Amino acid sequence: MHTPALLQVRVGQHSDAGRKSVNQDFHGASLPEGPQRQSKGVAVALADGIGSSDVSDVAAAAAVHALLVDYYCTSDAWSVKRSAQCVVAATNSWLHAQTRRSPYRFDQDRGYVCTLSALIVKGATAHLFHVGDTRIYRVQGRTLEQLTEDHRVCMTDGRSYLGRALGVQPQTEIDYRSLPVDAGDMFVLSTDGVHEHMPPGAIVQAIATHAPDLDAAARSIVQQALENGSPDNCTVQIVAIDRVAPADASEMQHQRAQLRLPPVLSARQQFEGYEIVRELYTSHRSHVYLATEPGTGRQVVIKTPSIDRQEDQAFLDRFVLEEWIARRIDSPHVLRPADGAQPRTREHLFVAMEYVSGQTLAQWMTDHPRPSLAQVRDIVGQVARGLQAFHRREMLHLDLRPENVLIDAQGTAKIIDFGAVQVAGLTEAQPAGESPPLLGHLHYTAPECLLGEAPTPSADLYALGVLTYQMLTGRLPYGSHGAAVRTRADLRRLQYRSALDEHRPIPAWMDAVLERAVQPQPHKRQQALTEFVHDLHHPGAAYLRQHRLPLTERHPLVFWRALSLLLGLAVVLLLGVVHSLR
Repeated sequence: MHTPALLQVRVGQHSDAGRKSVNQDFHGASLPEGPQRQSKGVAVALADGIGSSDVSDVAAAAAVHALLVDYYCTSDAWSVKRSAQCVVAATNSWLHAQTRRSPYRFDQDRGYVCTLSALIVKGATAHLFHVGDTRIYRVQGRTLEQLTEDHRVCMTDGRSYLGRALGVQPQTEIDYRSLPVDAGDMFVLSTDGVHEHMPPGAIVQAIATHAPDLDAAARSIVQQALENGSPDNCTVQIVAIDRVAPADASEMQHQRAQLRLPPVLSARQQFEGYEIVRELYTSHRSHVYLATEPGTGRQVVIKTPSIDRQEDQAFLDRFVLEEWIARRIDSPHVLRPADGAQPRTREHLFVAMEYVSGQTLAQWMTDHPRPSLAQVRDIVGQVARGLQAFHRREMLHLDLRPENVLIDAQGTAKIIDFGAVQVAGLTEAQPAGESPPLLGHLHYTAPECLLGEAPTPSADLYALGVLTYQMLTGRLPYGSHGAAVRTRADLRRLQYRSALDEHRPIPAWMDAVLERAVQPQPHKRQQALTEFVHDLHHPGAAYLRQHRLPLTERHPLVFWRALSLLLGLAVVLLLGVVHSLR
């Protein structure tokens, strides 16, 4: 059985208190095996306490331990950057709170403070996180390339102090950098007790002398630093990349390769513990069936790859992701997997999801050709909350359209079909410069994506804007031209068609809200889904100024009061005329 090639690294490390009685440095490495190495990578971290504090060794140990443990507890849908930064930020807040509760709360230089440098290698990318004056180097020939910047402030009298460290403030800025790696690359992490007393060439020579024993090389470097007069704790870590994981070597792809492709199913057929009831839907991408679970009678939806796509390996890889994605989203407005437990052992490739009795938004729009504003706002608000659930997990849906929204008998809207979803934690493992394919319907795909730019949450907002416009008008904001954008010139030629229509009356200010949501330039759209939903309910001052709305819409109470006053005056005048005629 073929096993996917995993990232392979070797780590050597050593630490010594040196001439000090307490070693305030702390270091560690986490080298998980199997799926976790594929999804999260390997991590090494090094922290250095400050000499003025008697508890900074506790801070250093806490910082390294949190990174090496808590990072692997974050969602595997998250990017490395988000996962590690959340862990480091939480550690910083905890260290600061410890100082505030300690006898050192009025003297932060004696509190729970430390520096931190961490290296996480996932796939073929190295991710660097840094705060303080520990360092990360990359071996370049016979010398070292410093990849981090010391956060140390030098005074005119020659003294210096840390300008940034963990635990000093409730929040701290964390330097982040990513770079591609390849087999043969080597990194060195060190505290100032080492790099201030060891020339880069001497460090590289020690590694070469003791290769391939990296622990022996680390001990040699620390020993030489002490012999060169280092008065500080000395710690060094060496990371050698022996093999990077190929971009196509994911655990899910490996699992998919072990499953058989299912045939076309028919009513009453037994399939993977389910009984097929009937076919619900067939397309060039998939076959969808209603099925029941024997024993419980529970209805589920079984989705299998289309026979026409069973030779398309890239499509099958994306297909197996759909249920994986569904299990990581918790929202009443996103379709759920068939059960909350882990997937049962399977022989065939298929997806099992909850069955929702209802209709697609496309059918709902046919049945409601002139929906009320309240109905549209309600559906849009629900879909927006579903999209937010994706975005919180660093996922983008990228295929929002009327056919991919279900509305059940209670009026609850649910987003379905995750075949185009982009997961940050998976796409970051792709080779640099390789753009994911466009999988969504072109009429709802943001123009920047059609031009090959990386999608952002604004792309889902654009699709929601088009969907809202379509519910209110029955047409698309750019007609067929929106799907034909291929160049910047095409983008500039796009002309928004106003949603205002005497047969489908909506407030003029709402047309401005819709126009902003579907702007060809993403920076001109609303900044968030919540802003768009809010704008659909409230005519902001900017929209009112833009459209110079009539007084009846800007200040209806003032309008009716003024009109009543004028009518009253007119009545009084008429009565006076009548009286004079008598």
